[in-house]
This record gives sequence, structure tokens and C-alpha cells, in this order.
Amino acid sequence: MEAIKLQRKYPQFSQEEVMGLVSKFRDMDIDGKGSITKQEAITALSSGSKPEGTYDSVRMTLKEVQVDSSGKIELDDYVDLIAKLRQGNNKTAGKVISSPSTGKSRVMVQGSNSNIQHGILPDELSAFTTHINGVLAGDPDIGKRLPLPTDNFQIFDEARDGLILCKLINDSVPDTIDERVLNKPSAKNRFKPINNFQMTENNNIVISSSKAIGCSIVNVGASDIIDGREHLILGLIWQIIRRGLLSKIDIKIHPELYRLLDEGETLDEFLRLPPDQILLRWFNYHLKAANWNRRVSNFSKDICDSENYTVLLNQLMPDYCSRAPLQQPNLEHRAEDVLQNAEKIGCRKFLTSKSIVAGNPKLNLAFVANLFNTYPGLEALEESERPVIEDFDAEGEREARVFTLWLNSLNVQPGVYNLFEDLKDGTIILQAFDKVIPGCVTWRRVSRPKEDQELSRFKCVENTNYAVELGQANRMTLVGVQGADIVDGTKTLVLGLVWQLMRKSVFATLASLSKGNREITDSDMIRWANDRVRAAGKKTSMRSFKDPSLREGIFYLDLLDAIKPGYVDYSLVYHGKDNEECTMNNKLAISIARKAGALIYVVPEDLVEVRPRLGLTFIAALMALAP
Repeated sequence: MEAIKLQRKYPQFSQEEVMGLVSKFRDMDIDGKGSITKQEAITALSSGSKPEGTYDSVRMTLKEVQVDSSGKIELDDYVDLIAKLRQGNNKTAGKVISSPSTGKSRVMVQGSNSNIQHGILPDELSAFTTHINGVLAGDPDIGKRLPLPTDNFQIFDEARDGLILCKLINDSVPDTIDERVLNKPSAKNRFKPINNFQMTENNNIVISSSKAIGCSIVNVGASDIIDGREHLILGLIWQIIRRGLLSKIDIKIHPELYRLLDEGETLDEFLRLPPDQILLRWFNYHLKAANWNRRVSNFSKDICDSENYTVLLNQLMPDYCSRAPLQQPNLEHRAEDVLQNAEKIGCRKFLTSKSIVAGNPKLNLAFVANLFNTYPGLEALEESERPVIEDFDAEGEREARVFTLWLNSLNVQPGVYNLFEDLKDGTIILQAFDKVIPGCVTWRRVSRPKEDQELSRFKCVENTNYAVELGQANRMTLVGVQGADIVDGTKTLVLGLVWQLMRKSVFATLASLSKGNREITDSDMIRWANDRVRAAGKKTSMRSFKDPSLREGIFYLDLLDAIKPGYVDYSLVYHGKDNEECTMNNKLAISIARKAGALIYVVPEDLVEVRPRLGLTFIAALMALAP
């Protein structure tokens, strides 16, 4: 009967063909529920001896099939999908298109509406997928799903449940996510996908954790990942990989970076450079040491002829990497020779010969960063040579990190890398004021630097004086603070100004959620937290944001369980008797908060050390989360 109905609906199929399709569908429907997953349908129809289409064409055509809210593929959907594929729908999906104007090859994907398309570079897709295959191979939760193909869009489907992205974040910045809170397929059926709600929770963790490690996440939500929005997911993957690659370019990890200072340059000036600029400095240091007459100022056109790469590799590892590629006249062949040299020292990653010649800046940056991390090639410093690195107090460093992330979450332009340096001309702090208190800045009063130019000190002081004026007008306590203090990078005063602005933002958000839109105080927050915990039958409490018992993390976990009953698995909670147990509890609390959708910038150490300002931001995030 079922086959007869389908044959009437899809007359292009013979009765025999319909019977064959029904039989194949039932073979896939192992549990007999009358449905299969989208991934099962895509895999079945794009593989085997007689595939209905490529992975990408099946994947794209499936988006045209009217699947119900469960997201499962029923028999009618399955036949409809095959009918559309045989009509030739999306036959070119995933095909590389070369642009006549730029010469670049891209795969075009659909944007948020039918009028928008986005281009994906195949070299980037392949490089990032290869990286994921390498660093996550053997993972107990997702290892069996790897390696993923590097020449199609399967990575975007595999990323939907959030697990691969969470694992990638932890590879780039270890211990960012407590993996105990992740939703995973059951032990009984590891191939049965988690449901949409569980995917959303995992992807809440992805988004919040990405922001917490410094990725710029604008207009990307959990639903975009679940929907497999290719250009957004690939952009997110790149930022996570980039963060991991650049994290070791730090003078505290590599004191020998001191050797890269230019003549007359102070250490303070050098430390203001972002990691990618330090990488270029490192590249040029070795080119100079090799008596080479060229230098690099970017990761694209200065590298695309492979000459500088040839000299760099030879300088780092002369026994393995010769300068023979310089004799090769063909650019693509020369690039391949360079990569073969890199392969000899275990550094053939991210690049292909074509992407070198094309001057892909992302892939070149990744290649050079990996090269630095593997073979920095800088002579260790003698004790007498070691620079005096001002070790700013721990509380100040931790606050600066959180405030930097918060400012970047406001989408200020340019992004903040060094809090004390980047606020000096006043333009970023004034943008932040305008975001927190919309309309408060009269922009005609503000001086802005021209492209590739800096403002004079006089103009910087004018801007920062205006910022202090705005703070005072909005009831911030800024006694003795002047614009010149911000320009001079006086750390305690910069932190004080940014903290008060962040606090105002936090409290404004909480006030908008409160009855009557009344202003919230610290005491209100403490009272609210204690009331919620007490009402849930818990015995913990807090006296203030300096309460030493907060270091154990148990109060935060009790508060989370009061807000989201059942979210905390107390079998994972320690007594908090030592530093390690306290750290594990606070790590768990942060990950659970992110899973519930809270935006958290603190790290476990901030809570273990009971940093009052940072503890307040954590409680505030939970308060905003509460019903």
C-alpha cells in the first residue's frame, strides 16, 4: 500500500524502483521507527557503487526537502530527496569556481537568504579539516568519526553537535571546557546523535568559550552551528586554531624573543606588538641572520614567490633544508620544493603549493606560527641578558584579561589586544561608553586617527579627558583620574575606569531584568544569590564577594543548580579541601554556566583566588540567566 501511494506521488519512478527504494530505506531504519537521520541519508546516497550524487549535492538538496520539526527523514522525504537529485538539483554543489577578476577559487554557499552567497576557499577548508583530523585523532568521544574528508562539506555536519568544536577549543587552549558537562551520545549507541536541545547546550559552550579565549564572535549563535552555516563555522574554526597557534608567542614562554628587539626599541614597546607582528619580526630576524636582502611585512604577497620561505627554512634547519628551491623558475614547483623541505622537519602543515602562490594570509600565518612553535631558532639568553619583565600583580593581570575580552564583546574597532596600550588614544574607551550608554558620546568632539597614523599626544589627552568627563557625568568614582593617566597607561587607573564602565553595563542589564527597572546594588546581588540557594534547600551561603568560602566553588554550583535544577551532577563535585579540588569545582561551575547560555569571561583561578570584581561578574552572569 505504501509503495503504491509513493508511486502515484512520484510517477517518474516505476513500481519496481519504488519497491527498491522502500527496501533500502527499511534496511537503514534499523530500529523500525520509520525514520533515519539526515546524516544517514546523506552518507547512504553519496556512497556505494551507484551514488545518487556527491556528498555536497545530496547535502544541499536535502535542504529543499520539507522535513518535519523532528529533523528526521521519513520514507516520503527519502523518496522526494532522490527524485530531486535525479532531476539534477544542486549537481554543482561543492564545485570550485574560479573568479576571473581575482583568480581565486571558491566554493559558493547559500547565505541567510536567497540573495546572499558566501565563498569558501577550498584550501582553507582542506587545511583546517586536516588540522582537526590530526589533533583530535584518537579522542575517546569523537575519534571514531575521524578522519573527516578534506574535499567536501562533511566537517560542517559533524560540527553540528558541538563536540568537535569543544574538543578543538580545548586543544587550542587546554582546560577551557570541563568536558564532563558535554552532552555525548549514549555509551550503548555511540552512533545515535544527541537531540537538538542537547546540541544547543553544547554549542552554547562553544560560543561562550570561544569568546572567553579571545575569539571575535559577532552574529554567530548556537543555531547557526546546528544549521551547518558553512562560512560561519569555518570562520569560527579558524579563530580557534589561530588562538592556539599564537598563544605561545609570548616572552614569558620564550624569553629569547628579547633578541628580536630593534635597535633603540624598549621592551615595553616590543611587548605592545600583537603576536602576528612578532611573528613577522621573527621571520625577518632570521632573514637578516642569513644575510638575505629581502624582508617580509605581510603573510601574502611577500611570501608568494617562496624565496623568503626557502631562506627561512634553510636558516632554521640547514642540515635538512637547502636553498635549492631558489633555482626552480616555476613558482608552483618552487613552492612544492619548499613544502618538501618543511616535510623533512615535520612542519608541512596548512599550506599547499597553490595556497603559497596565491598568497593566502591565513594559511601562511598558520604555517609560520607552527614553524615558530616547533623551531624558534633563537639562542637562549644568559642570566645576565635576561630582561626585567614587569610582572604586573596577579589581580591586575587577571582583570586586564577579563576587561579586554569584555571590550571586544562590544565589537569595538579595532579589537583590543593590549588593554593599556590600545586605550591610550581614547577612541576605544569612548566607543565602549557609547555602547554601554547609547548616545552619550558627542562624536564631533572626538579626534580619530587617519589610516596608518597615530593621534598626537595632545589629541589623545583631549579624547581621554572626555572619557573621564563622561564617567563623572554618569556617577562613576574617578577621583584624581585624568585623561593623561589613560594616555600614559597607568595600569591601576585604567583598570579602575574600565571596571566601573563594565560594572555599569552589568548592572544596567540586571536592572532591565528586574521588576520596575530599578538599579541593582552589590547587596542586592548577594541577597538574591543567598535567597535562591536557600530556597533550593542548599546549606551554602556567601557573606560578600570577598568571602573566602567562595574559593571552594560549591556555592556557585549550588546557585547554578537552584537556577537550573538538575544541571549539576553532584557526583562530580569535590569537597574543596585543597587548591586542586577548588579549581576542579570552579572549572565545572564555569562550564555549566556556559552550557546554560551564560557569557562567562573568568577562568577557574579567578574564582579560586576570590577576586571580588571578577566574582561579581560571574554572579551577575548567573543572575541574568535566572528566570
